[in-house]
Amino acid sequence: MSEGVPQGRQLRKELSFTELVIIGVAGAVGTGILFSTAAMTGSAGPGSVLAWLLGGIFYFFIGLTYAELVTTYPEAGGPSRYALYTHGWFTNMINSMADLIWYIFIPPIEAFAVVDGLSVFYPSLVTSSGAPTLLGAIVAVIIMLLMIPFNYYGVKAFGLSTASFGAVKLAFYIAVAGALAAAFFDSKNLFAYHGFLPFGFTGVFLAIPFAMFAFGGIRVLPDYAEESKDFRKLPLAIVLVVIGQLLIYLLLDFVFVTGINWSKLGMAAGDWASVSSIPGNPFITMAHDYNAELLFILTVIVGVVGPFVVGYIYLGGGTRVLFAQGRTRIMPNLVKYIHERYSIPYWALLITALVGAVLAFLAAPVPSIYGLIEDAVVAGYLGFSVNPVAMIVSRRQGVTKYRIPGGSIIAPIAFASAALIIFWSGWVTVYYAVILLTAAAAIFGIILPLVRGTAGRDLRHVLNSLWYIAYIAFLTVMTYIGSDGALNLISFNYATLITVVVSLAVFYPWGVFSGLKQKLSDVDYMPETQ
Repeated sequence: MSEGVPQGRQLRKELSFTELVIIGVAGAVGTGILFSTAAMTGSAGPGSVLAWLLGGIFYFFIGLTYAELVTTYPEAGGPSRYALYTHGWFTNMINSMADLIWYIFIPPIEAFAVVDGLSVFYPSLVTSSGAPTLLGAIVAVIIMLLMIPFNYYGVKAFGLSTASFGAVKLAFYIAVAGALAAAFFDSKNLFAYHGFLPFGFTGVFLAIPFAMFAFGGIRVLPDYAEESKDFRKLPLAIVLVVIGQLLIYLLLDFVFVTGINWSKLGMAAGDWASVSSIPGNPFITMAHDYNAELLFILTVIVGVVGPFVVGYIYLGGGTRVLFAQGRTRIMPNLVKYIHERYSIPYWALLITALVGAVLAFLAAPVPSIYGLIEDAVVAGYLGFSVNPVAMIVSRRQGVTKYRIPGGSIIAPIAFASAALIIFWSGWVTVYYAVILLTAAAAIFGIILPLVRGTAGRDLRHVLNSLWYIAYIAFLTVMTYIGSDGALNLISFNYATLITVVVSLAVFYPWGVFSGLKQKLSDVDYMPETQ
């Protein structure tokens, strides 16, 4: 039992398979599809449908690595601990910090989306550019705080409420798609204006990072593994969630593209680039400009309820990541405390929510929600990149309990997919994400261990992390010199090819061979349940 954790208090195994699937799908379908669709269509035209499909395929391979690892390590916040067992504390610290950045940013993003939906009735909440006003920022903070009760009263209550709200929420999304298709379907939008791929495959690839924010639903499932009634069913749940959310995304994107009425939106027919400039929630804007009363009501409900549900689900996931960091002694023992009655890591929950509320207030001047979306995506995928490598190292260590078929092929594909998503996000986004990650790693990975006097223990596997540090540096450089970087020295296609080849030829094998020969079993880093 780790020091500072009350005896006998453990997380409860109360989430059913059905609840996990609904949590995964409902936790994915939110701001990503509502706000990213216009940005993706502005980059790829009708080819945004293809971007969603490719994004789903990429994420499916990444999801399969989770499916294998979660059965070996069914822990709360597990993906933020897998690298601990395969590469040591320092690699895991960087990996988990990337995960934490992903989770801390998402609830405020969802809170902003709710504010945007409410601005239909209260225009004073947002500026003409779409950024929250001071009043809007205060409302976003209140919304963040309202997410706490959905996570506070135990995981059983969380599962029941999320399954109920999630099912209703998904029904409204499908209703919006049906109403938009029934009233405004125009097949000409698919091919009549510069073809299906007006910007070529380059536009499709540039649109994929927006889609990847929306595919984060499966990332939540392994975080709740320790609280699931049967973690052995999680691999199937992960597969079903990827397929389910992909079908919803394809449907909503298709009806969005075919539902564009250029004249009603005040745009020149076929000016796909201008679609990305649709202010706020594009579905609400379309319904308003089309004077479609029923569609408008449905989109407003979806625009408010959908992001809120996603926000409190991700708040719960972020809580488990912070809890896992407490177990790994990255964070103080306080975040490991489990509520005596409700059996949830309540200090981790409160800290995650309060930090998110502060971010919601400070980030209010940001003129576009897309910037926050991309930053969160990049940080998350810097963290995701470790898992395919950890999966193979776990096999080499002989600790894997369930092997997915074709894992030796799936892992490098997943690794390359994560690398491409990061690269395609572009220089500014990667730069900011890496700056945040570097600052967090310096504070929690170097300074605090030196202050605590634990550097000898925590930093003894630094050499095993060099591949990961070099990998992050490589991707940062590639975005800087690539076609959408500051220097624009290499064309998009060549830069993409270089990113794939070097990632697979250098960093993937380097990461595998940097793995520990035996699973790290230091008692200081083991969950209390083991």
